[in-house]
Parts: sequence; C-alpha cells; structure tokens
Amino acid sequence: MDVVLEYRDPILRGAGVTILVALCSVILAVGFGLLGAWGKLSGSPIARRVCGSYTTLVRGVPDLVLMLLLFYGGQQVLNDLGAATGWWSYLEINQFVAGVCTIGFIFGAYMTETFRGAYLAIPRGQIEAGIACGMSRGKLFRRILWPQLARYALPSFGNNWLVLLKTTALVSVLGLNELVRESFVAGRSTRQLFTFFFVALIIYLILTAISDVGLRWLERRYSVGVRRS
Repeated sequence: MDVVLEYRDPILRGAGVTILVALCSVILAVGFGLLGAWGKLSGSPIARRVCGSYTTLVRGVPDLVLMLLLFYGGQQVLNDLGAATGWWSYLEINQFVAGVCTIGFIFGAYMTETFRGAYLAIPRGQIEAGIACGMSRGKLFRRILWPQLARYALPSFGNNWLVLLKTTALVSVLGLNELVRESFVAGRSTRQLFTFFFVALIIYLILTAISDVGLRWLERRYSVGVRRS
C-alpha cells in the first residue's frame, strides 16, 4: 500500500488524462455519429455510400490497427503533403490529439448506427405534424426530434460510452501518459506490475460506476412523461 501511495500523484494524473481523452473523444464521436446518421438517411446516393463505407471500414478493422495506422500513417501523409506543396516543413502529431481523433473517428461509426436507429424509431406522424404546423427545421429538431432521439439512443449510447472509456487504454501505445501507461511505468519501476494494474482496474471500475449512475439519470430525465409497459 505504501508503494501505491508513493506513486499516487502520477497515477491520479494519468486517470485525469484518461477522463479527458474519453470526454473529448465522445464529443467528437457524437459529431461523427450525427453526421454519419444524416448521410445514411439522406436522399443522396453518394452520401449513403460514403457513410456506409465509413461504418463498414471502422467496424471491420481492429481499433488498435486503426489507431496505429492513423497516427503513423496520417503523420506521414501530412509531411509528404507539406513537402510536396511547401506549406510546412515537418509536422509531429501530438499523442493526445491523435488519440482523441482516432477514438472519436472509430466510435463515430458506432454512434452513426445508434443515432440512425433512434431516428427511425421516432413515429413519422409526429414529424409530419410538426411540418404541417409550420415548424422550421431548427424548431422541429429541438421540439420533436432531439428529445426522442436522445431517449431512444441513450441505451446504445451508454454501451458505446463504456466501451470507449476502456478503449482509451489503447492510447498508451502512442506514448501518452494516461492511466495504463502511468501504472505500467510505476509497476516496472517497483517490480510490482500486478499491484499497479490492479489499482488501474479499480479506477476503471469506479469510472464505470459513476458513468452508470449518470446514464441512468439521463434515461430518467429523457423518459419523463413516458409510460412504460
């Protein structure tokens, strides 16, 4: 226990980085998801094909492979583009930015299906009634679409969030000092890897428990006035 207390500061800093990566990633994933759902539901064949390819690619390739590919391959592409155009000499992608963008891009595919399914669950008659009442697109979205979209999407969104939270551990391979990497460094320094990885396990369980409480609150919030069968 004493050795854990000795390394509590880097472990807590790593936990903070993990939380920050997860929050930034989920915001980006929601953006990709809404855009992808809009594309798959649009009347444009090109948009449907592009968004369909996006979800198929991401769901068919392991997360770690995509992360390494986007981090190293993306950096190489940017530097080759800079050399070809002369706009910049050399760019090095920050590990935090790379991790957030990659996780957001990956889970944007899952959020796409979450929001698409939630939109399809909204009764068409309500949308038609809003249009018949003269609602603008913005008002229709705020008053009719979003409250029900959030309610129908929350169960799947919650699952995606919990998986995303665990996926942040993969960012350690990029060299970012998040919870898993800090636990590994502390464990290797003290030759007590099991102890520090067990501490990381407990922290992840605590974050999951807090997330579960928050998600249940959101479900109650968006289910006000809905009678359950």
